[in-house]
Amino acid sequence: MKSVSVRFAPSPTGPLHMGGVRTALYNYLFAKKHHGTFVLRIEDTDRKRFVPGTEDYIKASLNWCGMQWDEGPGIEGTYGPYRQSERTALYKEYALQLINSGHAYYAFDTPEEIDAMRKRLETEKSGNPQYDSQTRMGMTNSLTMTESEVSQRLNAGEAFVVRIKIPENQEVAVSDLVRGEVTVNSRLLDDKVLFKSDGMPTYHLANVVDDHLMNITHVIRGEEWLPSAPLHVLLYRFLGWEESMPQFAHLPLLLKPDGHGKLSKRDGDRMGFPVFPLEWKDPASGEVAAGYRETGYFPEAFVNMLALLGWNPGTEQEIFSMKELTEAFSLERVSKAGARFDPEKAKWFNHQYLQQKPVEDIAVQFQALLKEQGQLPAKEKVVKITSLLKERVNFVHELWEEGSFFFQPPAIYDEKFAKKKWKADTPDTLLRLAEKLLPIETFDLDNIENALHSFMEESGTGAGKIMPGLRLALVGAGRGPDLKEVMVVLGKDEVIRRIKRAVEYIPVNE
Repeated sequence: MKSVSVRFAPSPTGPLHMGGVRTALYNYLFAKKHHGTFVLRIEDTDRKRFVPGTEDYIKASLNWCGMQWDEGPGIEGTYGPYRQSERTALYKEYALQLINSGHAYYAFDTPEEIDAMRKRLETEKSGNPQYDSQTRMGMTNSLTMTESEVSQRLNAGEAFVVRIKIPENQEVAVSDLVRGEVTVNSRLLDDKVLFKSDGMPTYHLANVVDDHLMNITHVIRGEEWLPSAPLHVLLYRFLGWEESMPQFAHLPLLLKPDGHGKLSKRDGDRMGFPVFPLEWKDPASGEVAAGYRETGYFPEAFVNMLALLGWNPGTEQEIFSMKELTEAFSLERVSKAGARFDPEKAKWFNHQYLQQKPVEDIAVQFQALLKEQGQLPAKEKVVKITSLLKERVNFVHELWEEGSFFFQPPAIYDEKFAKKKWKADTPDTLLRLAEKLLPIETFDLDNIENALHSFMEESGTGAGKIMPGLRLALVGAGRGPDLKEVMVVLGKDEVIRRIKRAVEYIPVNE
């Protein structure tokens, strides 16, 4: 039995969509589980749509996600080169083999002739408006010409493509590890172009040739390639490789948050979430698209979230390390139905990973953000603040949003909360509390607790009348971490200063 070998084969025509990352992930997990080989192959035969910088972006995305390929650009193995643009001589050889065996043919039709054929069929409503077994004998190709006419055109340098000759009325079966057996009648298939007039192969020929020559055992790819699978099965048959044909697994689509339609960049732009792993700047337009990394996601959280979009471990477990994913993953548990993406669930995953990380590690990242804000607090203070805020946030950058009051007094006070809790007697109560706090020498939790308790007993005032106003004065809002902990971090002088400032600025409500 051959050892498992899979490939992730993106086209460098734009940034890598999260659906593409999931395809790479499932290939990676399958290879690692079976102690096989994970190949990265760049399918760059579409030179018209090629976008500079995309290959580097793809490699950086995989590296960020922790998916190191075993063979591919930069890691040469037995079956290189791994860019299809460097393998073009191979494809020409196999295109000629198909022509010589009668399974493909030269086609010299102009775009205008093909368009006219399609319009005629649409008008007559006499068949599919495509180049196929029903229409090819009325077109300009080597099936309708003599050998000398074909040679003359080729020698004259006329533009041509090579098309596959699809057999008439045959049942073509595709065995799929996710969907079972899918059977299609060949009359529904068109004579797809295998070799283009620019001297480059199409995806159909190149991927079949490369998968065979690279000994790929399993082709795990997106559902959008399922309609092409019968054509690929025929190519394996026509090239004499049917016995070594890889097993197919077509993955379900990633759906919009409402479950209707394929998830797109437009959905992310409209709803405020990224669809790319890393930020992408379009080299032509300069437009910048958000990335999960720059939005604040941990790579482990992003990978964990993606793994469960289309695959079910069969248990209640949701948090998986890459090692655990590798051990649990199987194609048998990949769903046929599309997987709905939930942006809030994605945040939930990041929250879980943030909680798992040591507070000191999070504090290091937070300190870098504080430096950008012009704040240079001591490390111990940042660690303490991080520990108070950690459970309240999904992302490290939210620590500043949640806890900026630790570093600077409130610029504004929550008006709605103030109307409810800042009463006529609140200023006087807080000023008297400030006097009670003033003599405290060691401003720690115990002494603050004792001072508050003593003040409430002496004044006959309950916590419900003191603490909301005190929180508003110190934090600027009606929510936040434990108030006594906040007071410890701020220090006595700053607490008293903020009380006096709030008394001056917050209007009294009767």
